[in-house]
Amino acid sequence: MKEGIHPEYREVVFLDQQTGNSFITRSTLHTRDTIEQDGKTYPLFKCDVTSESHPFYTGAQTRIVETGRVEKFRARFARTAGTRKSS
Repeated sequence: MKEGIHPEYREVVFLDQQTGNSFITRSTLHTRDTIEQDGKTYPLFKCDVTSESHPFYTGAQTRIVETGRVEKFRARFARTAGTRKSS
């Protein structure tokens, strides 16, 4: 590889600000913040959303959809519950 044309590839800590969960991975990301973890100092990147807090991965979005379906069913059933066909 040629010298001086590639970005620095290093270990970086990504911190989910909603859950407080952090993980270390390698990245070329540049950041001013640092954090001490496992006795070493790493660059720190603060994330708004990760797989730990995103509704798609946590299933929260699915629960909202299911709740909406149940409420629709109850509303439909409530309209027809009082009326019965006479034989």
